[in-house]
Amino acid sequence: MDFIKEFIENDKFAKSVGIELLEVSLGYAKAKMEIKEIHHNSINTVHGGAIFTLADFTFAVAANSHNKMSVALNVNISFLKAISEGVLIAEAQEISVNPKIATYKILVSNDLGELIATFEGMAYRKERSLVKE
Repeated sequence: MDFIKEFIENDKFAKSVGIELLEVSLGYAKAKMEIKEIHHNSINTVHGGAIFTLADFTFAVAANSHNKMSVALNVNISFLKAISEGVLIAEAQEISVNPKIATYKILVSNDLGELIATFEGMAYRKERSLVKE
């Protein structure tokens, strides 16, 4: 899955907010983000957009792990617990796959194992490969 390294290198936004890919396999991805001051909102908790970005990045890696360019059709996030410090970890798992449409469940937890958010994403798989085969 070396093509995934190139794929994530092109995600400038994820890189700029400090997201690090930990694992990837077919239909699965795990990433983390160490919480820093730039991730805080005006009430000193992690901004929902930062949590969303981590979940969305992990979703994108899992969806594109099939080496078919995949784009989001629909996503939904539920924020379950506020957090201000530590590390956020997102795990994406493919729960339904068809030739064109796939669904993923992403769980975002803190480094204590507490569930912070749940995210569900539906991806559309294009014919185009991410890398030339």
